[in-house]
Amino acid sequence: MVAGAFLPRTVGQAEGGTTNPKDAGRPLVAVTMGDPAGIGPEVVIRALTDENLPRDVSIIVVGSRGLLEERAGRFSLPFDPRSVAEPEECQQTAGLPALYEPEGLELSGLELGVASPRGGRASLAYIDQAVDWALAGRVEALVTGPINKEALSLTGCAYPGHTELLASRTGSRRATMMLVGGGLRVALATTHVPLRRVAGLLSTERLVTTIQVTDEALREWFGVSGPRIAVCALNPHAGDGGRLGTEDATTVAPAVAEARAKGVTCEGPLPADALFYHAKQGRYDAVVALYHDQGLIPVKLLAFEEAVNVTLGLPIIRTSVDHGTGYDIVSRGVASCQSLVEAVKLAAAFIKRRQSKQGLFSP
Repeated sequence: MVAGAFLPRTVGQAEGGTTNPKDAGRPLVAVTMGDPAGIGPEVVIRALTDENLPRDVSIIVVGSRGLLEERAGRFSLPFDPRSVAEPEECQQTAGLPALYEPEGLELSGLELGVASPRGGRASLAYIDQAVDWALAGRVEALVTGPINKEALSLTGCAYPGHTELLASRTGSRRATMMLVGGGLRVALATTHVPLRRVAGLLSTERLVTTIQVTDEALREWFGVSGPRIAVCALNPHAGDGGRLGTEDATTVAPAVAEARAKGVTCEGPLPADALFYHAKQGRYDAVVALYHDQGLIPVKLLAFEEAVNVTLGLPIIRTSVDHGTGYDIVSRGVASCQSLVEAVKLAAAFIKRRQSKQGLFSP
């Protein structure tokens, strides 16, 4: 067991003695609608009727019915989930999608494709409700739709994205962003920060934590026995003997050595321009990238529409779409739901892994 572990409890029993929908044999997954001015509502509607959506889980959408119905009508999409006041009511929906609408949100007349405080507040309200349920054990997993960082900032929110927000809400100091897709699993040592700040944020301690969390997730969430992890270099050619920077020798290499001493099978620092080819060929089970675009470009090149964002190191299961709010296409009706469907599928797989360990294992 590690920090942030799930507390042992009787399967089917949430905190406070509340009976979960999993008592009926069907785990419940909360799906947040995302920014109401973006493609999130369209993506959610499309996913609910997608033939590849898992049928062995129940879905409760946390969003706004009026806006979802408007978007469904705009694009001639079927949408008729049952409204519920509590997640436990999903036991009565026979596996059909349900909808929970937070109170107090005013979204009438919201301009599509434009970041706004109202859109940001709604995005946060959906997330807050779903996280509350997940922390209380009332849903088995959280799957999030896309949010807009500008809209969040307009509300005064200090967090640049889901990863940082969820780390704060759950009290986790080990939250780690991983992208899964195209045959790659890529964890990030830094996330939503300017490139000029990356070198200053990297430390041996931070990298060791990222490597360890990745190793634990591979074993426990993904079921990989004896995982192999590759760690990217920060500089071209891993610094080229110091001629292209010293960070790889002074920060990255010591972190890899320390992680090895702690029992993790890892290599690095390795030049990123060649590393991802070898990872794709199966030499490594995961890659630790040092900054956002270093890790996300390879994944999105290989799996732009179906990659999934996973937050490791939380006391709850959380997966997400790998894309943004798509303000530029929000009125066109062409948004793909593949990433959301894959996010639900991966969450369902994690739920099964956790249940197989009797609720005692941690991300």
